[in-house]
Amino acid sequence: MDIFERCFNFNDADEVKSLGVYPYFRAISSGQDTEVIIEGKKMIMIGSNNYLGLTSHPKVKEAAIKAVEKFGSGCSGSRFLNGTLELHEELERRLARFIQKEAALVFSTGFQTNLGTISTLVNRKDYVIIDRSDHASIVDACRLSFGEVLKFKHNDMDDLARILSNCDDKGGKLITIDGVFSMEGEIAPLPDIVKLAQKYNARVMVDDAHSIGVLGDHGRGTAEHFGLEKEVDLVMGTFSKSFASLGGFIAGPERVINYIKHTSRALIFSASPPPAAVAACLAALDIIEAEPERRERLWDITRRMHKEYKSLGFNIGGTQTPIIPIFIGDDMKTFQVWKMLSDEGIFVNPIISPAVSPGFQLIRTSYTATHTDEQMDRVLEAFEKVGKKMGVI
Repeated sequence: MDIFERCFNFNDADEVKSLGVYPYFRAISSGQDTEVIIEGKKMIMIGSNNYLGLTSHPKVKEAAIKAVEKFGSGCSGSRFLNGTLELHEELERRLARFIQKEAALVFSTGFQTNLGTISTLVNRKDYVIIDRSDHASIVDACRLSFGEVLKFKHNDMDDLARILSNCDDKGGKLITIDGVFSMEGEIAPLPDIVKLAQKYNARVMVDDAHSIGVLGDHGRGTAEHFGLEKEVDLVMGTFSKSFASLGGFIAGPERVINYIKHTSRALIFSASPPPAAVAACLAALDIIEAEPERRERLWDITRRMHKEYKSLGFNIGGTQTPIIPIFIGDDMKTFQVWKMLSDEGIFVNPIISPAVSPGFQLIRTSYTATHTDEQMDRVLEAFEKVGKKMGVI
């Protein structure tokens, strides 16, 4: 058999393209903001993770430019060897203080952060216990580890308790969860997870990719939201959302971070984050700490859109965050709704199986602190028009 045979036989994307409803890899001709330009057309962006609207902030852009002027365009090596700049170390110190952990370690991407942390900590005889709706990076990290992977039903604490009770004490136990689930917009029941972890002698790692900058009085994420910062062992975050850049980090006890730093293959054998990306993160962190009104505005928009979508009759599930899914329930119908919204000048993301379970196909929307009331009015008008036409409401 030719190893390329499955590639030559892959026709799914071509079939969707032939129907005129292919929604992926759309080239944007402008900055990532509340409005973008695609094929010369202005569209309202509600498909981005730019929660605080910092991708276009003058201070963030200026910091990136100055970093290139001083440090050049790249580091030309890994963090382990020649690729650590004083910028990386400054960002790690700042993040540790912000998250209120002893130490932090910066990776080149959020995906690598999960790969490098979980596969390094979980070894033979260990257990890694994850929610069935955890992000793909957590799932892939578990595959790379040598431990036994156990999955509990989404946000089902009885199932988590059952799994933990069946684990023996020959190895360690790491519970790894999304703080905010990226498709459903739900917040993990962290207080119950922490109680079970303490009962069964397990450690807790929270992927706060969609939580930092959004949840908590100071934007420190899920643990702060629940007042459990001391009880959560490891906090993972990404820079491609609220931090308006690229990369990721893990924060926790100094000895644990030091171990990951010196043994994680994903860190040691990857080129380090470029100066512009790191400087942009530092500037974004300054703004996150100094301008809580951005987060307050984001939540004003979130509460309004939750209310308005429900009033129109849309099924938004159990979302508790600025990630608001519009459940459609069918692959082709989801593509059709996406296309009609696109024609109305609204950028959204269609999510179909296997990314979600059959029957739970959805339009994923997400919001930015810099969206205007007028833009939200326009979004709601478009959704109402399309929803009625397609029989969704």
